[in-house]
Amino acid sequence: MTYYLDPFGCVKNQVDAENMMALLNEEGWVAAENSEYADLIIVNSCGFIESAKQESINAVLSWRKHCPDKKILLAGCLAQRYAKELSEELPEADAFFGISDLSGIVVAAAALMSKPKPAQKAKVFTAAGSRPLLSPPGSAYVKISEGCDNCCSYCAIPLIRGAFKSRHIQDIAEECKTLLQRGIKELCLIGQDLGSYGKDLSDSPGGLAALLEVLSGLDGDFWVRLLYIHPDHFPPILDIMEKDKRFLPYFDIPFQHSSEKILKAMNRRGNYDTYLELIKTIRKRFDDAVIRTTFLTGFPGETEEDFALLLDFQEKLRADWLGCFAYSREEDTPAYDMKGRPPKKLAAERKRLIEERQIPITERQMDRFIGKNLDVLVEEKFDHIEGDDETGEAALYLGRLPCQAPEVDGAAVIFSQKPLKLGAIVPCRVLARRGFDLEVTPV
Repeated sequence: MTYYLDPFGCVKNQVDAENMMALLNEEGWVAAENSEYADLIIVNSCGFIESAKQESINAVLSWRKHCPDKKILLAGCLAQRYAKELSEELPEADAFFGISDLSGIVVAAAALMSKPKPAQKAKVFTAAGSRPLLSPPGSAYVKISEGCDNCCSYCAIPLIRGAFKSRHIQDIAEECKTLLQRGIKELCLIGQDLGSYGKDLSDSPGGLAALLEVLSGLDGDFWVRLLYIHPDHFPPILDIMEKDKRFLPYFDIPFQHSSEKILKAMNRRGNYDTYLELIKTIRKRFDDAVIRTTFLTGFPGETEEDFALLLDFQEKLRADWLGCFAYSREEDTPAYDMKGRPPKKLAAERKRLIEERQIPITERQMDRFIGKNLDVLVEEKFDHIEGDDETGEAALYLGRLPCQAPEVDGAAVIFSQKPLKLGAIVPCRVLARRGFDLEVTPV
């Protein structure tokens, strides 16, 4: 039996997909490199905002059109949130499988293919360091928690993934150790909010700082990247990050807004001043600190004055990387019935303006790395190009610097006369900026 997995959504969803693949593979299924050779197509969906939901539904419709005789399983967040509705309105999908118990994927797949069901559900992967990886060479995502208790008024995540639950430190450490033994060089710790890690573990006090202390005890030359920390409860992690340079000074802190009125309506506690003070503290401790954030425009009640404050905050913040989203009205969230929602066109225009104003900010932030010697994680190789060495050829590679997270930031463009190993960390010198990318050469 063969399957083809079509992944959508965030990196948390990606780890779910990897674990489903591991469970299926253990049961004797084979992952097909091409959908043409698959008996079963699994669409691992996103259900976060309207555009993401529609993208996943369109994928099912497209697969049904091009593969009329294959079985299609809609899995993931969309299936978790709307299983009943979709079973009535999306006949193009043969079955639906949510995220509440991934170990059930082998039973669901067998039932869909009219195969004998396993005697019992597969073992749950709590330390799945041996799972297939969908990330670029040398990098892996490690999910340290599930769910969220922040309950931002616009967000459907608690409806989909439930209450916040931390994994135990030893489980995470074992997974990281296994991944390092496989040659992984970058461990990306992920969760809905890393800052809340450990708050529900009575036997593991110390939160995220305690976890980082344990990971600091692992041997090897590798990076640890922290992705997504809620700004209202930033954890005491700067000391351990200063002590162990393998923890990259890359801070993914989604502020969403700077107007205290809007933040309060979002069920957030911060404001313009407290958020800038947090960034000031981080930059005082780390000269090479990299800040990534997200803004949300068009939230109910956002006036021109609120938006002007957000633009001013953007200039003061000087984020290295910034993503912006227009508000998506999600059923069963507190914000759904809030009054004063700006028109969609206005929310989209504000989003466009934020993105436009961010371009020169990011370019200036990237310019500060020119002339520096920094490590690069090599991810992809292209054909040889004309060079100036004795053979007349050089190779073009793509990779990432510490200032660049997977998939969402720019890239390092590497010109090298000597072959480089994919998934390896290579010392390089930054020569120039090309758009948002940085041109580097090995040293």
